Parts: sequence; structure tokens; C-alpha cells
Amino acid sequence: PQYGLVFDAGSTHTALYIYWWPADKENGTGIVSQVEACTVSGPGISSYADDPAGAGASLKPCLDRAMKIVPAEQQRETPTYLGATAGMRLLRYGHCPEPRPSGPFPTMPVDVRGAQILTGNEEGSFGWITVNYLLETLVKCSFTGEWTHPPAEDVVGALDLGGASTQITFLPGTTIDDSSTRVLLRLYGTNYSIYTHSYLCYGQKQALKMLVASLHQGSLSPQQISHPCYPKGYQENVTAADLYNSPCVRAPSTPSPARVLTVTGTGDPTACSTAVQKLFNFSCGANRTCGFNGVYQPPVRGQFFAFSGLYHNLHFLNLTGGQSLSSVNATIVQFCASSWEKVQKEFPTMNRTHLRDACAASSYALALLLEGYKFNHTTWLNIHFVRQVANVDVGWTLGYMLNLTNMIPSETPQRVIGLQRSNWIAATVLLAIMLILIFCLLTVICCQKNSFGYESL
Repeated sequence: PQYGLVFDAGSTHTALYIYWWPADKENGTGIVSQVEACTVSGPGISSYADDPAGAGASLKPCLDRAMKIVPAEQQRETPTYLGATAGMRLLRYGHCPEPRPSGPFPTMPVDVRGAQILTGNEEGSFGWITVNYLLETLVKCSFTGEWTHPPAEDVVGALDLGGASTQITFLPGTTIDDSSTRVLLRLYGTNYSIYTHSYLCYGQKQALKMLVASLHQGSLSPQQISHPCYPKGYQENVTAADLYNSPCVRAPSTPSPARVLTVTGTGDPTACSTAVQKLFNFSCGANRTCGFNGVYQPPVRGQFFAFSGLYHNLHFLNLTGGQSLSSVNATIVQFCASSWEKVQKEFPTMNRTHLRDACAASSYALALLLEGYKFNHTTWLNIHFVRQVANVDVGWTLGYMLNLTNMIPSETPQRVIGLQRSNWIAATVLLAIMLILIFCLLTVICCQKNSFGYESL
């Protein structure tokens, strides 16, 4: 077996994914398996902007875990990558110096081949590659060992929600009018012109921070915030500095960082939905289709797989089983009307912050999909909310590794490495002979039984 490691350095946390594949199989599909995923303790690496060494040290426990899995004799040859996403893109957005990997990495026990900040289009594209690779919708190996291309209708779209950004990627089947949203891929001998866009600041963590700031700026009292998405009876104090510490959040003209603000939950589903929708600009220019904030988007088409935050938000409310949009709406409304005392009793082991944000997060996910990406009652049923496909976590990391290790060729593989066609034919003939022999044997046994019966008579 061969191994590959990918660090997903997200905005809220970092995770290490350990992949495995048979060494004698190359350029195949559906071959790579996930051995394990290790979550790094602490916040995302973007929080270490003033302490780069601390970011590296935080990765060591998960790397040590990987070294217990990868055989010692293979560790030096194990390809290892680190990809940072929207959390690091936000540093650039906030006019901070962009961190650069210092490499080479002589003290690392593995073959570190790269550390980079992914663009939004790369993050969306690699997520799309991951899910279609695992579903075998790009190329499929037939029983006889021949490579076949499934129809384009089988290719699925990808919907991703992280902490600082959200991505939509799909094959529109029409000309993509805005070249900045078009990515051209050649995979297994087929050209794909996919639409992809990443909305920075519209990941869940940043969006919910924008929501509180919006409620603050619309409040009649500068020190009181009524939050309709927080459960009724919930209350906390935050400082203006904590509220306005992100480049995604526009601070008032004269903020007072030390001012303490009191946030009180009111548990009002209707007001919550209204407040969430104010985070988006849904207007589009003339003769132009768009998602939100004026960004071009062709109409959604085909099946979609929604993962990361989109899956977790709805899974918490048991809404990832293909329920109708009406059922999803009703469940979210019911939960958002619950009191803080009630939700604490129903979910006693859940993290306090996650429980506080559950209504806001599910309402945001729904607004993003329906109002932002323009799904409706009909196309909603085309969204499949998943955490894994074929026991592999869905996200950009697998597609990233497949791309950098050239495990997905641009041309169709000429042969399947493994059981050859001649062996398939021989096996098929042998099976047929065995079936014939078994049939003959059963016939003889039946005849003997009949003969014995006649003799008895």
C-alpha cells in the first residue's frame, strides 16, 4: 500500500486526512480509501498570524498519529500537503502580510511536497473532483476491464460551507458567460467546463458574526442586542472589539472597542429569517442571472452533494434524509421557537456555543441554498446532504491530493492494472464449466432418486 497525507487548514480548525491506495493500481477510480482523520487541537492556523511557529507545533500530535499508521520504511516517501483555505484568504483580505511557506522541511518525517493558500475556485473545483471521483461519475471500470465514461447527466454538483467561505460548483450544460467563474478540466480524456464560485465572508462563522453586527447596528440601544435566532432566555455579554474583529464585519464609524454589549435571545423564527436574508444582496443586473451580491451564476442543474457545514447544520435536526422542503422549514421554525431552557434539556451534552447558534446556522444554510443559490421546492430534492461517500470524508482534500499526485490522468487509461482481460475471460469460462458440471451432477442425483422410487414400488 501507499499513503498520502493532506492537512486541511481551515478557518476554524485544522484536520489531517490520511489516505491509502494499493501500490499496484494506478490511474484508477474509486481506489483511494481514507484510513483516518485527525482533528488538530486549537483554532485554525490563521489565528497564528503573529506566531507562525505555534501553528507548526499545533500540527505535531496529528502528524505523530499518522506516523503510527504509515510504516516506518515508507514515511520518507509519503507525499504530504498542506492547503489553507478562506481563513488565510481573509488575512490577505484584511491587508495583513500574506504568510509564505518557508520550506524545505528537513525536520519533517515525511515528503512535504507543498503548502499553499488555495484560491476560492481551487477549493470549489477540488471538492467537485472529490465527490465525483468517489461516485465514479467521471470514469468507470466495466466488468471486462474496459474504461467507460458515464453520461454527463451523472456528474453531480458540489455545495460546500466552511467557516469563512462557501462554494458552489457544478456542470451547467450551457455556456458560462463570466470567465472568472469558469474552470476547464480535462479528466480521463473528457473535457469539463464547470461553473464555480467562492463567496468569501459567507462561511458560517463569519456570516453569523455579520448577523450579530447587523443586529447591533440596527438596535435602538447601542449596548443592547435583541437576537431573534438565539433561544428565548439566552443572554451573554460581548465586547465591541470581539464583535468587530473581522474584516468581514463593517464596524460603526466610531466604535468603542471596550464597550460591553448585552445580547439577548428572543427565539423568533420569522424575525430570524428576515435578519438572515439581510446579509445578502439578491439584486441582479439587467439580462443577467446571478446567485447573490451580483455574482453571475447559471441556473442550478442536476444532482448536488452538500457537505461540511451544510450537512452538519441539517443533520443536527435530523433533516439529511431527503425530507421535503416544507418539512425542513417546519422543523427549523419549531426549533427556532424553542426556549434556551428547553433546548438545553433536549441536548444536554451539546457544546453551549453550538447549541446557541443552531437556529441561526440552520436558518442561514436554508437562506443560502434557496435565496442565494436559487434552489426551489422542486430542485431541493436534488440536494443530497452527506458527510462521507464510500467511507471517505467529502471535501476538497482528496481532490487536491489526486491532482498534485497526478492520480487522475488527463487521458483515458489504456488498461486496468490488476486483473487483465484475459484473466476475466478465463474466469468466466471456468465459472460456466463449473455451473454446467453442477447442473449435470444435480440431474444425475435426481435420476437416481427417481430410479430408487420406482424400484421401491
